[in-house]
Amino acid sequence: MYTANKLTRFERARIIGARALQLSMGAPFLIKTDESDPTEIAVAEFKKRVVPMTVVRRAPGQAPITINLGETDLEEMLY
Repeated sequence: MYTANKLTRFERARIIGARALQLSMGAPFLIKTDESDPTEIAVAEFKKRVVPMTVVRRAPGQAPITINLGETDLEEMLY
C-alpha cells in the first residue's frame, strides 16, 4: 500500500506543524537561519532532514512500519 521510505502529504504536514509548534514554544533551532517564522524554519529543517522525529504507520493485520526522517525519499515531494 505505502512505500516504506516515502511520506504522505499528511504525514509531512503533521511533522512540519509539530516542529513549528515546538519552535514557537522556545525549542532550539537545528539549523542556522535568518528566518523568524517558526513554520518557515520548520520547513527548512525538514528539507535538510534534521528534524528529530520518526513516523510509525500502523495498519490492521500488518506489522508497523517505522520511518526515520533522515532516510526518507524527499526528492519527489512538493514543498
